Amino acid sequence: MARTHPEGWQHLPAAGARGRERATLTQLAAALPHAWTIYHGLHWTRAEGAQLIFGEITFAVVGPGGRILLIEQHAGFLDETAEGLMRPGRRRAQHVSHELARSADQLRARLRPLLVGAEPLLDILLYCPDYHVRQPGSAGLDPARIVDASRRDAFAAIVLALTRAHDDDPPADPVRLQALHRFFADILELVPDVQSHIGQVDALTTRLSGGLTEWARRIDMQPHRLRVTATAGSGKTQLALAVYTDALGAGRRPLYVCYNRPLADHFAHIAPAGGEIATFHQLCDRRLRDAGRKPAFGAPGAFRRMEADFAALVASHVTTDWQFDELIIDEGQDFLEPWRDALLALLKPGGRAWWLEDPLQNLYDRPPVALPGWVRLNADTNYRSPADVLALLNARLPLPAPIRAGSPVADSEPEVLSWDDDAGLLEATKRAITRALGLGFKREMIVLLTFRGREHSRFTALEQLGPHRLRAFTGRYDLLGEPEHSQGELLIDSVYRFKGQSAPCIIFTEIDFEAADGRMDELTMRKLFVGATRATMKLIMVASARAAAQLAPPGP
Repeated sequence: MARTHPEGWQHLPAAGARGRERATLTQLAAALPHAWTIYHGLHWTRAEGAQLIFGEITFAVVGPGGRILLIEQHAGFLDETAEGLMRPGRRRAQHVSHELARSADQLRARLRPLLVGAEPLLDILLYCPDYHVRQPGSAGLDPARIVDASRRDAFAAIVLALTRAHDDDPPADPVRLQALHRFFADILELVPDVQSHIGQVDALTTRLSGGLTEWARRIDMQPHRLRVTATAGSGKTQLALAVYTDALGAGRRPLYVCYNRPLADHFAHIAPAGGEIATFHQLCDRRLRDAGRKPAFGAPGAFRRMEADFAALVASHVTTDWQFDELIIDEGQDFLEPWRDALLALLKPGGRAWWLEDPLQNLYDRPPVALPGWVRLNADTNYRSPADVLALLNARLPLPAPIRAGSPVADSEPEVLSWDDDAGLLEATKRAITRALGLGFKREMIVLLTFRGREHSRFTALEQLGPHRLRAFTGRYDLLGEPEHSQGELLIDSVYRFKGQSAPCIIFTEIDFEAADGRMDELTMRKLFVGATRATMKLIMVASARAAAQLAPPGP
């Protein structure tokens, strides 16, 4: 099966033109070997100097030798004219052959500098599965580059033949292939959504058009010290992944450090090989063990002692093995000031440092870390959460400033179910699960989040909720360091552990708080914000009667 970029396309709606494209992608992915890569949904509008470049290609297929095939799929009918094939129903005539040729020329021009002067091996193909081209010779394209309804069954074989390496092609170059992948991934502005919950096979993707990943990396400073304060869903961790990948591509050694173990585990799964990825405490443990000083985790105050020992070691013993060119600190709001100094001690002279944080996700109520002299960049647009979820949070939570919505999802209709006692809590949560399944979400797309920590949750002792077997973190890790979960099909986790992740449907349960004088305290506000912004498509909150009264969506 061919590789696809981005992943997660199986969750796209199966109706309309997008559904036809998904069917074609399914066909191609199954027919092409694993060494082939399919880039889909290619669409760009980019300004370069005074020239605006526009293009649209349904698929780009890259073979193992670096041959590229641009495929434009047109569902429905076409108009055959003396000037060639035309798209019907457009105010302005659009020649299919001209559009394909223009897109190909634009891509060739942009690929040449990346391929160090080598000519891109690029071809084009028109796929019109619903239309039989009566006069292919006058279509404005080589008839061999048109696959119409009469050749629909041979489509995948034709794609394979056009992208297979030819005898006179230059030898396959891994550096060249990597440049092609980075080019297509960057020009589409498509990046893996590293906050999708751990355990999912296919990572959902987020398009951050003109967003954090793009412009934060354009800032140039000496020394490079950039503090990015950005809201949930703005692309902080996507930025971290891009910076990490850039460093490896430039021959620099990166270090990625975060606070949350699930986020570190997932980042390690999706990041390229090379560099170092760890939580802060994992990093302390690794460095101390490398120096022959195994931390005594069973002793009282073990973690505080380990932090102090790590700081003293990196300050007094500078070794090449523990020096890095790029330092990326994610979840910076969860870090303490002494940790900052210990981490910066691992940076080589002239090295680059990034600090990514969101004060609204500070669930441990830690004071902000001072970073004197650092350049600060702010981003307040959430591209992940549905717009009506953010409207609810802006209306009901005492946020320091409104969060701007950047998601195209605007009609998710967040819901609040209430309960009065423990029995009512369980029943309301079961109703929420039934509601989510009825809306079409599969169990693997639903995450049950608890407002309370794992130690205090009413759900921790449960293996099953109604007919639903719960999949919960056991608190243990296997020999490879992977988290162990109980056998179940519905993931349940605490808002603390799930911070930094997301899922299509979030059922946020066990919500309970008492607002003194009608005022919500700071920690409650942050927990509600973090839990609610994990949802990418649907949010259902299960709250006590007193909490539900304050969280109900505003009326029309």
